[in-house]
Formats: sequence, structure tokens, C-alpha cells
Amino acid sequence: MLLTSPDAHTFGVLILIAVALFLFTRDRIPLETSCLLILIALVVGFEIFPYQRNGVELHTKEFFLGFGHEALVTICALMILGRGLETTGALRPLASFLSRLWSASPMLSLLLTLFIAAVLSGFLNNTPIVVLLLPILISASLHSKQSVSGILMPVGFSTLVGGMGTTIGTSTNLLVVGIAADLGIRRFGMFDFIWPAVIAASIGIIYLWLIAPRLLPERAPLLADTSPRVFEALLHIEADSFANGKTLAELLEKTGRKMKVEAIYRGPNLRLSRLPTAVIQEGDRLLVRDLPENLKEFERLLGARLYNVSNIEKPVSDENPLSAEGQQLAEIVVTEHSPLYQTTLRQARFAERYGLVIMAIHRAGGASLRGGDISDTALRLGDVLLAQGSADSLKELKNRGDVLVLDATVDLPHTDKAPLALSIMLLAVALAAFGIAPISVTALAGMGLMLVTRCLSWRDAADALSTQVILIVAVSLALGHALMVTGGAEYLAHKYVSLVAGLPPAVVMSGLMLLMAILTNMVSNNAAAVIGTPIAISIAQTLGLSPEAFVLAVMFGANMSYATPMSYKTNLLIFNAGGYKFSDFMRVGVPLTIIVWIALSLLLPVFFPL
Repeated sequence: MLLTSPDAHTFGVLILIAVALFLFTRDRIPLETSCLLILIALVVGFEIFPYQRNGVELHTKEFFLGFGHEALVTICALMILGRGLETTGALRPLASFLSRLWSASPMLSLLLTLFIAAVLSGFLNNTPIVVLLLPILISASLHSKQSVSGILMPVGFSTLVGGMGTTIGTSTNLLVVGIAADLGIRRFGMFDFIWPAVIAASIGIIYLWLIAPRLLPERAPLLADTSPRVFEALLHIEADSFANGKTLAELLEKTGRKMKVEAIYRGPNLRLSRLPTAVIQEGDRLLVRDLPENLKEFERLLGARLYNVSNIEKPVSDENPLSAEGQQLAEIVVTEHSPLYQTTLRQARFAERYGLVIMAIHRAGGASLRGGDISDTALRLGDVLLAQGSADSLKELKNRGDVLVLDATVDLPHTDKAPLALSIMLLAVALAAFGIAPISVTALAGMGLMLVTRCLSWRDAADALSTQVILIVAVSLALGHALMVTGGAEYLAHKYVSLVAGLPPAVVMSGLMLLMAILTNMVSNNAAAVIGTPIAISIAQTLGLSPEAFVLAVMFGANMSYATPMSYKTNLLIFNAGGYKFSDFMRVGVPLTIIVWIALSLLLPVFFPL
């Protein structure tokens, strides 16, 4: 094959890909922003400098085709189907079974949990699986007195290795299969590459069961019960109080606007509106909620007397301390579909909606935000909030099913639509598995059935969609298309082949897989897969080999998101919930990457001869 010399457009696309991969690693820049900037640069660049070479033209409208690509439509439909299972609690019976098993035999339970999580991930998005299992595993660790850090990471990784086995196991698989078909490679069936994936995953699961927990040091809970609690108390206004005769606005100003008055009581039955102009009088009681030291400071500044809500006979003193009777602590994890994601507690009106107080926020990197005005902190995926409130408030929050609450129980949402939602999902997968209809059709039809039968509301369906996923897929497809048409893929393929000249084809394929594994831990796995697929096909064509094994090498390599917490969204969830450090992912994830890489390097040439 003759190599067409690269031109300015080729190098322009390569530079833009390098910039995109760099931006995708910047935590401070939202992924959506990076994707939009790259798409704008690509479209504007080719509009100003049109591409026409050797009779081939590249029109800017082709860069928008990714938004309607079959793979992206399928990914969105499957995300919505998974959301239906999540909101109806369709997997609750399985969760209850695992919970009972953990009480009987923790070691056997870990193996079974790893296996079930891996199998489910072959057919469902792994995010709802991890969200389902997190409260069960944390509860199990508390009851069995095992370290939660030795459980969460192995189970999280089992969903990643299990997702490699089918075309619908991950969005990465769907993209690679769809792009390869667009480029003339035969379309892989749902189970066409299941055997090498199953064998490699089985070896990985044995490692996660027997070795990984021993490599992980015991980590203390992120936000322990020893954290300072928020107390509810009453400030009684007396005749000589500073507050007597002052407006509420003046009282707030006196406390530096730190005091938050929940209610104003006058007499036995009257409750005043909390207007800034409300005048406080002798005998009024202000219901306030804050840390003990702050409550005592408010008492001093206002010249009031502090009483427990449950005991208005005796003022707070050393003999009669502040009490938080009936209050419980729980941890709330910010997930992708949570109403807290990418907003603030104040904007979400969290305290008013749920009757809970957030006392601290823990996020990736080990940073904990306490005190100050955490209500205005923008919440990220995986943030853990320390919440305090009554048992009823926490139970109601868990039953709503739109946030992930971690405590000592395994109460999960469940509705009478659960069997129907599960049946629709199984039917959609079965029809595609037996080749009756493409998964894009069955998933879309299944989504429609869930909406018609009210297993899912339109709001839930909209919440299931991820702007990040849609944009990263569409932009990656646009970059991949530009790379292919301008000859960039062919150019990179020849460069790679020249570097590995003389090596056996199996080694060339294995090296490509390792490169993808390294890349996917630094940038989006979908971006790595979309850009890597045309390069893999060009490499195979350059060497005169069957491209199937090379395409699968890209797909499997892009799925090996084990070595860093930022490489996959479920990694972020378990990273915070388990109190891990970055080095823990390296300690467990790097050996797992090597194990799966070696296994697949040996298996792929056997099942897909080069």
C-alpha cells in the first residue's frame, strides 16, 4: 500500500486530537466545554480551509453526523433502560439475596458478588450496578467488621472486566463495533468475542477475589461519626437581651450573617414569618440549627438563653449539654443522575426539600470541606456529603431513589413496576442476542415500552442521558472521521508499523492494545476507542492482516480503565465512598491491567487468527 504524504489538514487534525486529549485530562475544565471547543475548532477550521484532495472532499456537515450515529442512539437508549431498572428497584431481590449471603459467608459472598457484578455488566451499564451495590457492600462491611476498602474497589473493577464480553457491555464496545462496521469491517454480533473476554475476565476476577483485597490497606471512613454534628436549639429572648426590640435583619447582622433562623415562635401557638423586618420581642424563641460552638456564640452575642428543643425547662449548661436526640448521620454520594450533580446545595434547596443538614463535603484527592458556606460549593461526580437528620428524613430520601445514601442499612427503592421493567430489559437484550433485530432497534423499542407502561417518567428518561457522554461520543466520532478522510489514521499506522518492524503480528497487536490501555487511563475511554479504531484498521491493512483482532485489541485496551480513579465514572464513585487514595488504584489497577492485557494478547490470535 502506497502511503499518501500528509498535508496541512492531516497535521491540523492530529494537533487538534492532541489538544483534545490534553483538555480531556484537565479536571478544572468541564468535559462538555472541552468537547464543544474542539467541535467548534474542527468545524470552523474546515469551513475556512476546505479539504479536497485526490477527488475526496470533506464537508463540515459530516462532523455533525455523530449526533445521529447508530452507536450513540443505542448508548442513550440503553442508559434510559438502565435508569428504568434503577428507579423501579428491579434488581432489589438480587440485592436482598446478596445482603443475606454476606452475613453468612463474607469470603464466598465476595466471590459471588464479583461474579454477579461482572455478568450483569455484560448487559447493563455498570454505573447503576455500582450504585445498587454500594450501600449493600458498605452495610456488609459494617456487619461483618471487614474493611470496606478491601471490598469496594474489587467489585467496581469486576464491572469493568465483565463489561468487555458483549457488544452492549459498555458504550466503548458499541462505538468500536459501529465504527468498524462503518469502515467496512463485518459487524460483530453480541457474543462474537465473548470467549476471550470471559477467559480474561475470569482470571481477573480470581485476582480481584484472592489478591486485590490483600494489596489494599485499610482506609478509615471518609466522614466518621466523630465529625462535629449540627444541633437544633432554641434561643429564648429575655428583657435584657440585645435582641429584644430588634429586627431579624439586625440580629443576623450582629452575628455576621452566620446565624440561620429556622423559625420564630411567639407564645404557645404562634409562629411568625421569617421576614427581615420582623421585630423580635421579649419571650420570643428562635429555632436555630448549627455547630455547638456557633450556638454558644449566638447566645453570647444576642444576650439570649440557649435551650434544647426537647428540654425547655433547663437552659444549656455543663450539666445539661446540647443534645442531638433522634438525629442520625449518613453519607450521600453525588451520582451522575442525582439532582445534586453539577449544582450547589443552595440551588438544589437541599435542606428545604429533604429536611437534612449537610455538615461536610469530601471529594476526590482527599479534600474535605467543612464549615464556611458549603451551600455554595459546586458539587462534582463522586462527592460525598455528610448529612444529618432524623431517621424518617433519611428513609424518605432513600425511598425517593434519586440519590445514593450510604448508611448501615440496605433499604432500596422498589415499586410494583419492577417486574415489568426487568421483563422489558430482558426482552430487548434477548431479541438482539438471537439476531431477531439490531440492539439499536430493540433498545429504542424497550425505552418506548418503559415510558408507555410508566415504568419510567420522561423526567427520569431525561435525567438518564449524560451530556458528557453525548458530546464526547459525537466529538470523538467527528475527530475519527477527519483522521480517516485526511489520511491521518494511515499516517499514524505506518509510523507505528515502522517502529515495530520485524516483530510478529501478535506482538504488534498486543502493543497496540497496551497503548490503548495506557491512553484510556489518561483520557476518556470512548475518545481513545473512537480515535484508535481507524488506526487499528489501517495498521492491519498495512501489514496485510485480518483487521478483526486489531479492532478488538483497541476495544479491549480502551476498556482497561483500572489504574486511575479519574479514568471511569464508577471509579470516582468508589474512590470517594471507600476513602481510597490515588496510589490504591495504581497498586491494584496496574497488576490487573497487566493480567488482562497478557491474557488477551495470548487469546485474541487464537480466536481471531491474524
